[in-house]
Amino acid sequence: MLAYKLIGSCLLFSLAFNGQEYEYNYTFFTNSNMRGNYFSSKTSSKGRSSIKNINERLPINELTCHTPGNSLTLEYQNAPGGEWNAAVFYREKRGMDHFKKANYLSFWLFKESSSSQLNELPAVYLMRKDSSLTAGVFLKKLDANKWHRVSFPITLLTNTHNNKPSDFIAVVFSYQEGQESQRHVLHVDDIELLEIDVVTKTITTKPEISSASNEYARHVDITWNQITDRNIRLVKIYRSTDGNIFTPIGVQEAYINRFTDFHGKTGQKYFYSISFLDHNYKETSRSDFVPGMTTTMTDDELLTMVQQASFRYYWEAAEPISGLAKENIHGRQNMIATGASGFGIMALIVGTERKFISRKESIQRFIKILNFLEKADRFHGVYPHFLDGPTGKVEPFFGPKDNGADLVETSFLMQGLLAVRQYFRGNDPQEKIIRDKITAIWEKAEWDWFKQYPDSKFLFWHWSPDQGWIINHNLIGWNETMVTYLLAIASPTHAVSPTMYYTGWANQDSTGIQYRSGWGQTMDGSMYTNGKTYFGIKLDVGVSTGGPLFFTHYSYMGYDPHFITDRFTNYFVNNQNIAKINYRYCVENPKKFKGYGDSAWGLTASDGPFTYSADEPVTWQDRGKITPTGAISSFPYLPVESMKALKNYYYNYGEFLWGEYGFRDAFDLTRNWCSDIYMGLNQAPMTVMIENYRTGLIWKLFMQDPDIQNGLKKLNEIK
Repeated sequence: MLAYKLIGSCLLFSLAFNGQEYEYNYTFFTNSNMRGNYFSSKTSSKGRSSIKNINERLPINELTCHTPGNSLTLEYQNAPGGEWNAAVFYREKRGMDHFKKANYLSFWLFKESSSSQLNELPAVYLMRKDSSLTAGVFLKKLDANKWHRVSFPITLLTNTHNNKPSDFIAVVFSYQEGQESQRHVLHVDDIELLEIDVVTKTITTKPEISSASNEYARHVDITWNQITDRNIRLVKIYRSTDGNIFTPIGVQEAYINRFTDFHGKTGQKYFYSISFLDHNYKETSRSDFVPGMTTTMTDDELLTMVQQASFRYYWEAAEPISGLAKENIHGRQNMIATGASGFGIMALIVGTERKFISRKESIQRFIKILNFLEKADRFHGVYPHFLDGPTGKVEPFFGPKDNGADLVETSFLMQGLLAVRQYFRGNDPQEKIIRDKITAIWEKAEWDWFKQYPDSKFLFWHWSPDQGWIINHNLIGWNETMVTYLLAIASPTHAVSPTMYYTGWANQDSTGIQYRSGWGQTMDGSMYTNGKTYFGIKLDVGVSTGGPLFFTHYSYMGYDPHFITDRFTNYFVNNQNIAKINYRYCVENPKKFKGYGDSAWGLTASDGPFTYSADEPVTWQDRGKITPTGAISSFPYLPVESMKALKNYYYNYGEFLWGEYGFRDAFDLTRNWCSDIYMGLNQAPMTVMIENYRTGLIWKLFMQDPDIQNGLKKLNEIK
């Protein structure tokens, strides 16, 4: 019996049709971002039987693959009385929860000719959630040196119908009681559950590359027109050094119209071509080729490159009906995230100012966004955490209690909208429409409602239209929610007293002490003030060593912390010290995780090899993963250290870390893991905070707002 745990996250994502989330194939393996071993696998053996492994995980093979760029290798020897097992786990992903029916198990196998001519091939099983195995099916004789598609009904394994994909957490290859001990080598690729066995409809769309970039140091971006032909399963990318001999280098999902070839060489010219694969992996003819090359880049150009790539998340990959940001890519296609959209709105301003898009294009997008927001679900003027893009209805993604207003996510949205209101100050009638619509949305938000009762010390995070204050989460700092109190004080129509900043956010009575000491697992900073020294740096405010770095980003993308000083500290200085502590912790690296150092730092909230987590510079909250947005969004605080990290991530780790929307969410070199996703809350802070470092654009716009100025004036009067 095998007993492996489901870990990590998966790789798929797709288009939505007719307002319904598109149903995906349930895929166990297509490609690995990392070389070496595959994190979401597990091997074991006993007796004289063996299976090749790297740290008890399956090796990655880049030379022999069904779809480029890699496959998994099963290199094994069978022996009497022995046994070996290899599991390939489904990588569960946030928001990847709509799948086609699971009727067939399908994968592709390649047998090397150097293997024994005897066909001692393994059996295949599915692993259930409780780690039990289905019945097994032994593979039949394979011809060598060619790829074979293996497909059979799941009923052959389970003897039941109506299997749900989520019933299964792994595909297991296994062999017991072999009669000889010669070496066998198989490669396995494209492991998935399918609704129907084979789909063979003709692809009528002609593959054609629109552009290949010539301005980056180590990678080339290839683009093509958006694909609408649903018979296309994947786009296959080829590269050539001479325009004659082309080698396949990767595949891309059909709903993304670009591919990043990080080949790692500067001053190199290549030629690129693409083809399409149908749902049975049958290939069309290739497109004409186009040249693309790399060139040396200045530090300034590197910053622009990172800003533009992250900006694409909110421009190219936005939910099409609302124009707003998805929670993550890959994830749900229809669901938009309110807070991530607020951050993305600020990224769109940066993109406009840096001419990634024209001002006209920007105006059109913002009118679309505002038309959507006017009609979308609100509760006392406050938006929910998640909305359905096609309908504008609340999406209770975090459960039935979270089916109403989310004051914090709305704060992040309002921070973005108020910056937009200042940016579009022209006489153009459409710019006036943008300003007026934002003003109406801003003034309708009932911040004072979220006190819950008239003499409350606190604002509360959530309100449900049918369950009221059931979540009952009062907002207490130090964390990401300072912006909520500052905006509530600044509201021209539904303001709260500025005294709530001290009774709520900076609360110092037993409620605040208990709250902070509970989540921080320490009394350090439980009084809101801290005063202790960490790594030689005094911390005025902050629980423990200051918390994850997003605490210094989310509330300060619009609000300029240089101009926020309360009774306890100046928040630019305090945020800078938190960043210094985070940096020095990673340099010291007390848990000795691989890769940590002066060019790889920044513990914060992100995807992880096991689950999403908010990592901090303390041993009990340090899980070994580095999140690029941590250091890169800290440019205003530590520009030298942030630039060193950016260059390391791009030049040394870009092969697995850099993709279509910039840096992937996180990586863990100790476990040889890199996230497959980009997160809406993490991409935009890189674009915006780099800009605040370079020009102060978003800080200047936001702080010019008369309502914001009035709110800070009221707060300063009671300091």
